Amino acid sequence: MISVLIPVKNGGADLVRCLDAIAGQRLDEAFEVVVIDSGSTDGSAARARDLGAHVHEIPPADFVHGATRNLAARRSKGDVLVFTSQDAVAADERWLATLVAPLADDAVAGVYGRQLPHHDATPPERFFLDFMYGPQPRAQRLAQLDDLTYEHTLFSNVNSAIPRRVWEEFPFADDVTMSEDQEWSRRVLLAGRTIMYEPRAAVRHSHAYSISGAFRRFYASGASAGRAYVSGDASRAALRHAMRRYAAGELRWLWQTKQRRWIPYTVLYELAKAAGLQVGLRRGRARG
Repeated sequence: MISVLIPVKNGGADLVRCLDAIAGQRLDEAFEVVVIDSGSTDGSAARARDLGAHVHEIPPADFVHGATRNLAARRSKGDVLVFTSQDAVAADERWLATLVAPLADDAVAGVYGRQLPHHDATPPERFFLDFMYGPQPRAQRLAQLDDLTYEHTLFSNVNSAIPRRVWEEFPFADDVTMSEDQEWSRRVLLAGRTIMYEPRAAVRHSHAYSISGAFRRFYASGASAGRAYVSGDASRAALRHAMRRYAAGELRWLWQTKQRRWIPYTVLYELAKAAGLQVGLRRGRARG
């Protein structure tokens, strides 16, 4: 059995779209949906039950990204654990079968799939998702901590699958409030396991962050980076190089695709993200 695990709070219409797309999946194996609802006030828990999900409710104060996903795994029955989010929608009816297929190889500890923008996503969000989750499959391995970069540890619980036996050996860190997926992948990779990226297993998932929202989002990522994708000077240098490559590539893409009116906004938006990340990195380093 496959267990699809979803943390939920006030999911609204997004949650309905997510659950409807899961219900429409074509695969031979049985699957269940487990929802952990952390204090929804919009009827999400009842709506999820009506759509066939097993729902467990927790107080809002108990929600932590790592701990809540561990709870969902403990409440589930499947041999394969699939993690997604309430605002992610399977791009087609073979998403689930395609996502779990690489786990037939016992050497693969986890799989994550592509994230496509929603049709109304802004150009900066479209570029970001294509930069992070492109069309080419890959196998991720890590020989030693000195080789660590965000590209090595990239893994996202918006669209991922882990065998239960691997999760039992490597549960998520209960105290990780952000980037629990990359903190997990770091430990798994350093233990000599392999993570696969399967772009054909795609979901639609994008955000319309404000400039201040982008700052906060990347601050949180930076603050948790020391336990995920940053380990020392080499990985920090690799991150700075990637940020410069990203910025140049985005501006070039906007120009070449005749979306030039977006350039002034994009410059402000990306500066906010970069500032949030750098402040978060310093905050995380101070805590460490």
